[in-house]
Amino acid sequence: MSLPRNAERVQTALEEAGSPARVVELPDSAGTSAEAAEALGVGVEQIAKSLVFVADGGPVLVVMRGCDRVDTGRLASHLGAGRVTRADADTVRQATGFPIGGVSPVAHPPGLRVVVDRALAGSPVVWAAAGTPHTVFPTSFEEILGVSRGEPGDVRA
Repeated sequence: MSLPRNAERVQTALEEAGSPARVVELPDSAGTSAEAAEALGVGVEQIAKSLVFVADGGPVLVVMRGCDRVDTGRLASHLGAGRVTRADADTVRQATGFPIGGVSPVAHPPGLRVVVDRALAGSPVVWAAAGTPHTVFPTSFEEILGVSRGEPGDVRA
C-alpha cells in the first residue's frame, strides 16, 4: 500500500532514525486528538499532538498529550522567550512542512526547536500524526525526544 507523500516523508525519517515504527493510514480522519483516539480505540492521553507556537518571532513545535493544553507562560519561561503566541495555518505549514491536523513530531525542516511535554512519558505507547489527517504512527516519549531532537519540558496548563 502506498502512503501519501507527507506520510512517506515521516516513514523515511523514522527509518533513518532507526525507529521500528510503521506509519498507519486510517479510513477516518485523525485530524484532532479526539478523532485519533476514537479511530485507534485508545484514550486521548495516548495521542501525541503537535502544536506550533511563535516565540519571540520564531516557530517552536510543542508535542504533548491530546488531553492537555499548553500554558504559554510556562512555555515562554521554558524557552526564555518574552512573548509566545499560537501560530496561524501558514506559519504551521512553513515551519513544519505539514498542514494543521497532520503535523508530525518528526520529519520537519532542520533547526525547528521542539519541546516534548514530560506528561507523554506516562504512557508506554502514544500515537502521533504522520503528515496527514489520516496517518499516524506508534511511538513513545523517549523516541519522540530522540527522533525529533527535542527537549523535555513541563509546559502543560
